[in-house]
Amino acid sequence: DVTEIEEKEAQAKQEEQIMKEQELSNLLHEKRYLKALGLAISLDRPHTVLMVIKAILKETDGRKHLEENIVRLRKDQKEAVLAFLVTWNTNSRNCHEAQAVIETLLKHEAPDSLLQYSGIKSAVESLLPYT
Repeated sequence: DVTEIEEKEAQAKQEEQIMKEQELSNLLHEKRYLKALGLAISLDRPHTVLMVIKAILKETDGRKHLEENIVRLRKDQKEAVLAFLVTWNTNSRNCHEAQAVIETLLKHEAPDSLLQYSGIKSAVESLLPYT
């Protein structure tokens, strides 16, 4: 019977999730946005990533800070943000943040490197009607 082992594993995963949530909250409070973005992306939390981006944009020189943070993300994290912003762009409340991230990606990524992103074709097709 492996029920007890599975329950312990599930409990350990839940505790780890709670710890990451607390860490994310602390990072946002401390305005450590790059780490907060990375953690929210790794947790696969599009809404939390959006909240971090909104917090960055509320800062003085928010666009500049957003650029600095987005540029420093790894390629896989940028791909995740691109996938998230396709959905954000369809909502008028979140389209400005989505457009700010798109602008940063287009400004700082070479077209050839953007073409290497997974899901770039469908993302562009989804973005065009709303952009």
